[in-house]
Amino acid sequence: MAEPPQANAFQRLFNRALMMHGRLSRSMTLGVRAALIKDDHVILVRHSYMPGWYLPGGGVEAGESVHEALVREIGEEAGAVLSGTPQLFGVYRNAPAHRRDHVTLFVCRDWHQPSPPRLPNLEIVDCRLFAIDNLPEDTTVATRTRLAEILDGKPIAPDW
Repeated sequence: MAEPPQANAFQRLFNRALMMHGRLSRSMTLGVRAALIKDDHVILVRHSYMPGWYLPGGGVEAGESVHEALVREIGEEAGAVLSGTPQLFGVYRNAPAHRRDHVTLFVCRDWHQPSPPRLPNLEIVDCRLFAIDNLPEDTTVATRTRLAEILDGKPIAPDW
């Protein structure tokens, strides 16, 4: 059932306010993203406040380690649980989001999805497992670039 347009507008406004609060309250913002890869497939999510498909992830909260944020975000956004050690793949500057924003990218090959998230919710409107060679057309350029770096050995860019 589709949500009323005002609920969608509220979600976008609420999430943008949270992002702005993070930018104003921290000298540097730090995020995590997860490439949840299994058998030539990857989990991607669609947010309520941005178009396109993304690797799951989000901000590292005050007092939280990057690993703790990774575990929390993949649980919240994809219903995924790690069953092995994630590999830190890269740290990227995310200047389009903010000049002080950085994103850590982890490759997670040992995971399972015991309870997919209830969707849509305030942040995530969709979460799916896609064949890596058949990603949706509106998968973001950054997501495609990160997957090419991981899977095809493309040079790792400094920027997200």
